[in-house]
Order: sequence, then structure tokens, then C-alpha cells
Amino acid sequence: MAKETNTVASGQGWKFSKEFWLANFMELCERAAYYGFFIVLTLYLTDIVGFTDTETGIVAGVFYALLYFLPPFVGAISDKIGFKKGLILAFALLTIGYFFLGVFHEKIPVLFFLFIVLVGGSFIKPLITGTVAKTTTEENRARGYALFYWVVNIGAFSGKTFVPYVRQGIGLEYVNFFSAGMAFLAMLFAIFFYNQNDNSYTTKTIEDVVKSLKKIMTSPRLLLLILIVSGFWTIQHQLYATMPKYVIRLLGEDARPEWLANVNPAVVVLFVVLVTNLMKKQKAVTSMLVGMLLMPFSALAMSGSQWLGGITGSSVSILGFFTLHPLTVMMIIGIAIQGLAECFISPRFLEYFSLQAPKGEEGVYLGFSHLHSFLSALAGFTMSGFLLDAYCPDPNTLPAGLSAAEKAVYYQDAHVIWYYFVAIGFVAAIALFVFKIATERIDAKKAAVNH
Repeated sequence: MAKETNTVASGQGWKFSKEFWLANFMELCERAAYYGFFIVLTLYLTDIVGFTDTETGIVAGVFYALLYFLPPFVGAISDKIGFKKGLILAFALLTIGYFFLGVFHEKIPVLFFLFIVLVGGSFIKPLITGTVAKTTTEENRARGYALFYWVVNIGAFSGKTFVPYVRQGIGLEYVNFFSAGMAFLAMLFAIFFYNQNDNSYTTKTIEDVVKSLKKIMTSPRLLLLILIVSGFWTIQHQLYATMPKYVIRLLGEDARPEWLANVNPAVVVLFVVLVTNLMKKQKAVTSMLVGMLLMPFSALAMSGSQWLGGITGSSVSILGFFTLHPLTVMMIIGIAIQGLAECFISPRFLEYFSLQAPKGEEGVYLGFSHLHSFLSALAGFTMSGFLLDAYCPDPNTLPAGLSAAEKAVYYQDAHVIWYYFVAIGFVAAIALFVFKIATERIDAKKAAVNH
């Protein structure tokens, strides 16, 4: 009898409601729209709207930072209006925002519609993850979130794969219409197919969210860890802040940095389970430290195209099947190292963050677990703007009539950009090592006193 019950339970472990699959489909559409848009955002702001590199860094940094800061607050609003209405509102805002970013290219309208996208995007994370939570049981929740994680990466991968055809085929500004179309499709599914028939979720007020933030801000250990891990994400954000412009300006308009960015989710999907199992007996901080030690070498690899070019010339043969430019090869290596580092850091950071929360308040604390992305987006994108301006300038700002050789002079030190991020990576890794030693000693003393 017990055997039969286990079999039934095992079979039900992969059964999910219609709302679960709808939530995952809508998330796939939203991620394809978002990553398709975000990978070319800095290009759009500079090449189409006319912001300078430094202005673009600030605008994109504020946009991305707030996208990680606002979800707990808008989550409190969505709790009140309900999941279905919240999803419709979110996808409506995203559709409007993306669409009019394709229509208007003047600075003030663009800033306004970026804000519309920001608000819509802030609703999505708590709504979709909330739907996954309330449409799964204790029995299948782990599998449900595993499927959800795969869908997120498939959406990110597909959006960045498709976007180069739009950008190079009909124009960079038309990427916004692709994103608007994906958001609109998700909105139709929210309107006509999604049924909210379970209101058992826990509601929070804005006041509750503010209290949670205050608790985290008064926890020295969490604040220090957030600041240290921000070093990792400052480098990781260069995938969107620096890399697209860097690759196109050095290799030409035919380059496809969107495809290079896909190396990251591909590596994460392939290795995150393996790495998690490999490190499961190690402390969370130990696993994070391994990832932090890898990150400087990611930036170092990205700086190495001149070195590799000096050995191989202008093309590198890949097992005799095809050739790649040295810059492309070193970017792939650097981005792959980033993805591997993320496998060591991201899952264990969330684990450590939740363990620091008082009993019963884990969810409240995890709502602000992305504060590191808020800080690192502001720092990383702003830095990127200044560094691009100094070492890899916008071709439109160069004197007219330059020959190819004269233009090359302006880009001969472009690789220096990555040295700054190598330094940030090493400082963050050393800081995490010191943090690990200090906190382990403090915990050991507390344990000794309690005994």
C-alpha cells in the first residue's frame, strides 16, 4: 500500500495546473521581450536616441537598478488588485512602453516610455513567481521552480537569438516592436486564458515592505555581503553595458553581440545543477568565494583579444571547421567563465541570505535579495559609459574623413576597459575571503558561548 502511495505521489510530482503552464508561457514571452530589448538598449540610446556614452550609462543604469528595487513595492500593490488584473496591467504597460520606444526617438519621450517599461517589468517578477508558488504543492514545488528556471533561460536565449535579424535586417529601433509583440501576446493569454481561482496568497502592504527593507539595512552582515557581491554583478552587467558596443565598434556592424551574450545562459543551464551538487557539502560562502575568484579571469579573458591576435593573426581556426576573430574567441571564453562563476554564486547567495532571516521572515528578506543588482547596475553602467567614452568611443564623435588606420588609433587601447573590471573582481574576491574568515570566527565564538 505504501509503495502504491509513493508511486502515485511520484506521478503527481510532474502534474501542474493550467495556470502554472500559462504563467510559464507568459514568463517565456516576457523574458524574450526583455532580453531582446535589453541587450541592445545601450546601442538604441546612443545610436538612435542620441545620448552620449556617459549619458547612456547613467540612463540604463538607473533603469536597470530600479527594475530590481521596485518589485517588492509593486508586489504589495499586485496583492491588492489580484494576480489576473496585475498580469494584465503589467503586460499592457510593457506593450505600450516597448511600442512607443519604437515610435518616438526623442530623449524626453524615450525616458517617459522607459519608465512605463520599468513599472510594467517591476510587476512581472512578483506576479509570475507568486503564481508558480500558489500553483505548486510541497510535493512538486522544487520541480516547478526547476521548470520555471529553464523557461526563464529559454526565453532569454530565444530573445537574444532572434533580435540580431531584426537589428541588422530592418533597423535597431524595430527591436522595440518585437518586444511589444511578445508582451502583447502574453497579455492576450492573461486576459483570455488565465483564471485566478485561488486568493489564498499572503498579502503585504507597502508599510510591511518598508519595514523589511529597514531590517535588512540594519543587518551589518547582510549589508557587507550585498556590497561585496555587487562586485561580481558589476562585472556581470558588462554583458549588457559594455560588450555590445565594444564588439560592434571593434568588429563592425555585422557583428552579433546578442549571440555572444547567449553563452552565459547556455553555460548556466548546462552546469548549475552539476556545480550545486559538487558544492552541496561546502558552506554557502565557500561556494560563492570560488565564483568570486573566477570573475576577475572573466574580465581578463575579455581583454585578451590583442594578445591572441598577436599569436593567431586576424582569425582563429576552431578545430578546422570554421574560423572566428580573436576578439570573438576571447569574448566567448570570458562570458563562459562568467556563467560558470554565476553557478557557484547565485543559488548559494540566496541560500545564505535566507538563513540570515529571522524564523518565518525568509520570504520578506528574499524580496530584497537583489539589492546587489540595484547597486551594481548603478555603478557598472555608469562606469561603462565613462570607460567607453575614454577607450572605445562612439564612431559618430570622431573627426570626419578619417582613414581606417587613423580610426584604429582611437581604439588601440579599447581592451584597457576590462582591466578596471579585473581590479574590481580581485578586490571583491579578497573582501569575500576576509568576510568568510571574520564571520566564521564570530559564529564559532557564539557557538562556544552557547555551549
